[in-house]
Amino acid sequence: MQFELTKTYLEQLKAAIQDTHTQFILDQIAKLHAADIAEILDALNKYEAEYLYQLIEEEEKAADVLIELEDERREELLSSLSSKEIADQVIENIESDDAADVIGELSEEKKEEVISHIEDHEQASDIVDLLQYDENTAGGLMAKEMVVVNQNWTITNCLREMRKQAEDLDDVYAVYVIDDDHKLLGLLSLSKMLVSPSSAIISDIYDKELQSVTTDEEAEEVGIIMDKYDLIVLPVVDESGVLQGRITIDDVVEVIKEEAEKDYQMAS
Repeated sequence: MQFELTKTYLEQLKAAIQDTHTQFILDQIAKLHAADIAEILDALNKYEAEYLYQLIEEEEKAADVLIELEDERREELLSSLSSKEIADQVIENIESDDAADVIGELSEEKKEEVISHIEDHEQASDIVDLLQYDENTAGGLMAKEMVVVNQNWTITNCLREMRKQAEDLDDVYAVYVIDDDHKLLGLLSLSKMLVSPSSAIISDIYDKELQSVTTDEEAEEVGIIMDKYDLIVLPVVDESGVLQGRITIDDVVEVIKEEAEKDYQMAS
């Protein structure tokens, strides 16, 4: 059932916050999607939003809520958290593209502090890499988390590595095939893998046809390509064809939405 933020609901929640009826508030938001909670937070004042946000018990859900917020409200909540809290409670629980967006909104001093508190050095390195790209390019949209296999692996080796890599992903949209220099070669079809013998080599079964974009491709063009070819995920490479990351359709939809809002404001 779709959540609807009514005036009555908001007034009841505001009264509960004012009276610190914690359990009532927890019961109200327990089964809500992160986007729904973000909608509520955007409708509250600064004090009320901070109070409610601190009540979200699951760190992963709290991090997802933060990503869904309007920019101004997210900045307010981030300012209420220490650099270590941002690193441990937020960055640890979101993918690299969202993490780069969050850190990119911080002051230079706090940005460096947050990065220094990230315990996973590979994750920190990925975020630093993403921060160098303009937000309106494919590099600025992409995430580093993806499933990658080498063309020389057998299916047995491939399955072992895929299990490890998939632990960092909520959804596996594609499996990319690379060579020893990490250049993108194609896609591995799961159906082909399932019907092939375990000793089969990936280079004999992967699909060589795929769409990709370079890191400097404009975000708007990325959206056009994904729409034209009906893609839910798109790999990103550098000028040498080395695989850098992947973009999912939800990232592109957000860009299109922002551009539409800008166009509407200019026309008003």
